[in-house]
Amino acid sequence: MNTIVCLGLPSIGNLISRMPGGVAQGIIWGIMALGLYITFRLLDIADLTVDGSFATGGAVTVMLILAGWPAWAASLIAMAAGVAAGMCTGLLHTRLGIPAILSGILTQFALYSINLRIMGMAANKSANPDAFNLIISMRNIPGAILEGFIIGAALIALMYWYFGTEQGSAIRATGSNSAMSRAQGINTDNMKLIGLALSNGIVAFAGALMAQYQGFADVNMGRGSIVIGLAAIIIGEVICDGLLSKGCNFGIRLSFVVMGGVVYYIVMVIILWLKLDPNDLKLFTALIVAVFLAVPYIQTQAKRSFRSAAKAHQKGE
Repeated sequence: MNTIVCLGLPSIGNLISRMPGGVAQGIIWGIMALGLYITFRLLDIADLTVDGSFATGGAVTVMLILAGWPAWAASLIAMAAGVAAGMCTGLLHTRLGIPAILSGILTQFALYSINLRIMGMAANKSANPDAFNLIISMRNIPGAILEGFIIGAALIALMYWYFGTEQGSAIRATGSNSAMSRAQGINTDNMKLIGLALSNGIVAFAGALMAQYQGFADVNMGRGSIVIGLAAIIIGEVICDGLLSKGCNFGIRLSFVVMGGVVYYIVMVIILWLKLDPNDLKLFTALIVAVFLAVPYIQTQAKRSFRSAAKAHQKGE
């Protein structure tokens, strides 16, 4: 240990002590990624609304808690606010013909001002865990991990059930093949609207949990959320496909998305433990996402090369 200190290397004990906090935050970001999964994977839409709706969830929750609302009720209202934000994006896209990515940008842009007004034109508002009974708090990391796990499991079960219903299947069909879905009589515009609303509702709920966990809401707390959510999705899918050779069903894949959020945040904890510049976190995030996005492609190319080499070898014989 003395040798490590003399060399100026970070303490292993310090890393271990930071891990539980990283797991707790990773679960919350994994819950956020479940919302993003609806648009990114099921609807095949890159929805940038989430950067705004995540902060909306936190702002609504903290202000309602300060007004005397119980934390669970404030979180549900925050989810409803996220649903409204998603519907705005959906209406811009389906009713006004604005491309989905631009619709998300417009809503996200508008939400910045809306979030400021929600918080009384203040950039941040705090909810002291000593003064309020919060659902989840960094003051109790083991409790936060347990509560986050329970909430995540319940949400995965609800999503698994809903997307197995007729309406949920219609949403999945819309994202898989919009033209064929219309030919089958599915109102694809309505399915996109519902999907965007549900997605941002879950994202806002995750924002509500994060605001309670850290004890405050900030107007910029959602900046970069879509990248973190994508990282969680991609990491989770790569791990799922790597561990389960027979493939992942929908429920298992959702579970691995939450796990992806945990893995992502553990990597961030390690980066900070190594005393790298915190200003480079976004750079490392981009690199992590790029690496995990490239893994499936590299694996596919390697398999094709192996098959081609095997065929060439057989012909040579």
